[in-house]
Amino acid sequence: MMRNLNDRVLNEAKHVVNTKETIREVAKKYNVSKSTVHKDLSERLKEIDKNLFQNVSDIFQDHLAIRHIRGGEVTKNKYQKKKG
Repeated sequence: MMRNLNDRVLNEAKHVVNTKETIREVAKKYNVSKSTVHKDLSERLKEIDKNLFQNVSDIFQDHLAIRHIRGGEVTKNKYQKKKG
């Protein structure tokens, strides 16, 4: 069981580094909950591979920095679709 867990965590982390996808997108791809991905990448990964953990953390910090912009774009598109 632990080997499968470590494999999943490493696969998720490598996927994030390669694609820069969000936690929500990774959760959908790996068919697990957002909470599971968050715990995998913010807690478990730190114990498995510290360098990879730092790379993933940097990507997630970038996501946090632009979150308000992405949310605004989604809202704008939502209301443009209703008018059209």
